[in-house]
Amino acid sequence: MMLDDDIELIDGLPIAFIRSLKSIVISDPHLGYEGVMAKQGVLIPKVNLREMAESLAKAIKLTKAEKIIVDGDIKNEFSKVDQEEFNELYDFIEFAKNNGMELVLVKGNHDNFVERYKEPFKLKVYAQEALIGKYLFFHGEEFPARAAECSMLIMGHEHPAISVYNDIGRKEKLRCFLLGSYMGKPLLVMPAMNYFAGGTEINIEPRDKLLSPVLKAADVDGMRAIAIGFGSTMDFGTIANLRRAAHR
Repeated sequence: MMLDDDIELIDGLPIAFIRSLKSIVISDPHLGYEGVMAKQGVLIPKVNLREMAESLAKAIKLTKAEKIIVDGDIKNEFSKVDQEEFNELYDFIEFAKNNGMELVLVKGNHDNFVERYKEPFKLKVYAQEALIGKYLFFHGEEFPARAAECSMLIMGHEHPAISVYNDIGRKEKLRCFLLGSYMGKPLLVMPAMNYFAGGTEINIEPRDKLLSPVLKAADVDGMRAIAIGFGSTMDFGTIANLRRAAHR
C-alpha cells in the first residue's frame, strides 16, 4: 500500500519502505524477549528473531532496499543487557551484513546500553531522534525536538493496534500503523515488529491512557488506522469511527 509517492507499507508486514532513502523502517523488535521472559518464569517459543528475519528478507527482496532503520527499542530490558539480547543483536547485525544492508538505530527507552556496541559493530546509533532526508525518526517516549526541521515524523513506542469485531461478534486484535498529524506535520506511528507484541488498542483505550506523550497531545481520533492481518494491509478508517463501532 502506497501512502504517498515515497512511502510504501509492505503488504501484510509491520514494515515501511521509503524510496528516497532506499530504507526499510521497523520499530520495537525487542530482541531477546523470550530469553528475558524465561528468566521471569514465563516460557514461550523462541520465534521473534526468526519471524523478523523472514519478514525483513521478504521486504528486502521486494524493495531492493539498502538500509534498515530501527526506530527504537531494538532490545527488551530497560536497565541492563541480557546475554540473550546481546546474542540476538549480534545475529541481527549479521543478518543485515549478510544481506548487504546498512543498519541504523534510533535509540528508544529500552536501548540505554546499545551505544557501547556502536564502534565494534560499526553501527549508526542516534540518541532519541534522527533527521534523515526529510524525515524525522524518533522513538516516541519523548516529544521530538527537531519537528520544525522535517517534512514528516515517524515514531514507534506505542505498539498501536485496533480491536474489531467479526460477523459472529468475536473480537480480533490487529496491529496497525497510525497516520495522522502532530505540530502541523504528517505523523506515521509504526506497529511493533516484535512477534509477541499485542499492542495498545487505540480505539478502546482513552487518549490519556496511551504510552506516548505525543499521542496524548495529538488528535488520535482523527488518525487513520492501517491494520495488518491475515496477510494483508488495509485502511480501517479513523480511530473515531472505530471507537464508535467498538462501543455499539
